[in-house]
Amino acid sequence: MSRHGKVLVAMSGGIDSTVTAMMLHEEGYEVIGITMKTWDYANSGGHKKETGCCSLDSINDARQVAVDKGFHHFIIDIREEFGDYVIDNFVDEYLAGRTPNPCVLCNTHIKWNALLKRADALDCEFIATGHYAIINQENDRYFVSKAVDDKKDQSYVLWGLSQECLRRSRFPLGKYTKPEVRQMAHDWGYTDLAKKGESYEICFVPDNDYRSFLKRRVEGLEERVDGGNFVDPEGNVLGQHKGYPFYTIGQRKGLGIALGEPVYVTQIEPDTNTVVLGKLEALVKNGMTVGQLNLMKYGQIPDGLEAITKIRYKDGGALSELHQDGSFVKVSFMANVKGVAPGQSAVFYEGDDVIGGGIIMRS
Repeated sequence: MSRHGKVLVAMSGGIDSTVTAMMLHEEGYEVIGITMKTWDYANSGGHKKETGCCSLDSINDARQVAVDKGFHHFIIDIREEFGDYVIDNFVDEYLAGRTPNPCVLCNTHIKWNALLKRADALDCEFIATGHYAIINQENDRYFVSKAVDDKKDQSYVLWGLSQECLRRSRFPLGKYTKPEVRQMAHDWGYTDLAKKGESYEICFVPDNDYRSFLKRRVEGLEERVDGGNFVDPEGNVLGQHKGYPFYTIGQRKGLGIALGEPVYVTQIEPDTNTVVLGKLEALVKNGMTVGQLNLMKYGQIPDGLEAITKIRYKDGGALSELHQDGSFVKVSFMANVKGVAPGQSAVFYEGDDVIGGGIIMRS
């Protein structure tokens, strides 16, 4: 009988999930490892060698740790459910002129659901991952807080987790820095793992070329959208582009047009295959509306609550005022913010604590 119960650990074969499993094993949990096959890169049409969580090498690395420590390990194939939801949404959002957050959707709708389903089948009370974040509880509410390692903090991509997911989740790495985690792997004898690099690419676009992925995924897309107009804010035609789905709000490089001064994508109009270009100041916004909410720290956001709002993963955040109106939050920035992109996640923080988050609908 274990001291702390049974925990199902998501093991990708990387250093973070491996150390997570080792830590919980050392603490006295009965660990069961599980590796999820989410994507078959061989079918994507890309040219880069398969790497990351779905590669055979990574699966074998995860299994070897389980063998070394004598705990069970399973491999599950969730490619169909992953593709149906995450990849279809990824494509649909770009075709709608928005910029998606596939990793957030995967965490919220695929990985945690898959983990909880298997945890129940295996009588595991808890699930654990190698995310750098901390789970706290206050006033009968569970919420995510920032990790100790500011450079590795992943609280932004976890805003969609439900109260039940948070109640049953464990993030052992949240109180450690990445160098400390590497040292733990080294001390446990996994020297090669301690030196293993990290991938920051979308798992199903490992060559980091989403435009080519869209072309491969949507038959005839390139021909269908080629030749639309670049226009200025007044609607004057500036030139031709290669198709609205291949541009993102705030983009400056790779536009293929020279106007004698820097210009940026400020608006995408899919109905007319039009991309609006403007000066940097056109990207500056003083507010936005956020929908598809998931609230963590509070069941209802106190009206006028001051918070730090992040509009992208590496964003430092901006001081803002929040006004919840039913299933939407109207965000007013205290100082103007650049690059608000519909489709991206907005996450609200009170100090280090995640209040909640949602999808940017409009600015």
